[in-house]
Amino acid sequence: MKPLCIGDLTVDIPVVQGGMGVGVSLASLAGAVAAQGGLGVISTAQIGYNLPDFSANPMAANLRAIREQVKSAREKAHGGAIGVNIMVATRNYKDYVLEAVKAGVDIIISGAGLPTALPEYVKGSKTKIAPIVSSEKAAKLICRMWDKRYQCTPDMVVIEGPLAGGHLGFSKDQLVPFVENSVDKISDMMHHYDEEIKKIIQVCREYGEKYSKHIPVVIAGGIDGRKEADHCFALGAEGIQVATPFVATEECDAHRNFKEAYVRAEKEDIVILNSPVGMPARGIKNKFLQNVAVGIKGEIRCRQCLEHCDPLKIPYCITDALIRAVRGDVENGLVFCGANVDKIKRISTVRDVIEKYI
Repeated sequence: MKPLCIGDLTVDIPVVQGGMGVGVSLASLAGAVAAQGGLGVISTAQIGYNLPDFSANPMAANLRAIREQVKSAREKAHGGAIGVNIMVATRNYKDYVLEAVKAGVDIIISGAGLPTALPEYVKGSKTKIAPIVSSEKAAKLICRMWDKRYQCTPDMVVIEGPLAGGHLGFSKDQLVPFVENSVDKISDMMHHYDEEIKKIIQVCREYGEKYSKHIPVVIAGGIDGRKEADHCFALGAEGIQVATPFVATEECDAHRNFKEAYVRAEKEDIVILNSPVGMPARGIKNKFLQNVAVGIKGEIRCRQCLEHCDPLKIPYCITDALIRAVRGDVENGLVFCGANVDKIKRISTVRDVIEKYI
């Protein structure tokens, strides 16, 4: 496998570890991935959830945690590349980006919305920027906007397909067939999505040529091993993003119960749900989601985490639901996952996961 070259940043093994919040991908996981030659990614989503002042002042706790987690990941990475994933839907998005830049991250990967102003926030720094898109339309929009407003292009683009985990850039109607259909039918649908990937790659080539710059593309979603990775490379990608397989590793920052939920999950346990973020998401069916489905609504203590979130209208607080799960209460919390979580049969190591792809 060729290294992933993002401008002057070289990632020896072209495996990007997906950013998973809340508390699933912090310094331990990101540092371990970077030490093995991949790109380790910390999620900033409620990153300070375990700090003592989080409940009283979540914003201050989160910004401090970015500094602490990036520093810790660097120490574990042995010179490897460290990035952060920052959701555009995050309230005070700019402050999170500025803090990550100040912490010296190599790259910011940003999705759950289009990061239209991201170039402004990293201006004058060495930090690379990579939007997450799921369609040619979104790729064109972000490239056109950055070109017009900031006279720049992305340093890298991540394409998240319909088999990815967590929040997804598709409508619920588009995603349901990937849960309900047979393996052969899903394979046919993925071949159709291959054409969309090729179109996105072409957009990146066109804007790269305009700026005499190479924009590498990374593909995410349902990439279980070398076979799927090779398919992505054949389409023109230069890297793959992997998230779900890294959860069931000793180095993952989540509670062991969270990892065991992945090991136990069967195909019929995977569901598409409506997230308070305003996007559909993929997760593991449990008592919590069953209660949400019948309208049981617990206490909502607003953490001011999302830009467009009305506590009076949402079915549950996503922060509290994710915190319960990452701390080990997987029946009463929200457990995000990818479409192939059922293929995970044991808790392994980061090295084991990366070796599946090389």
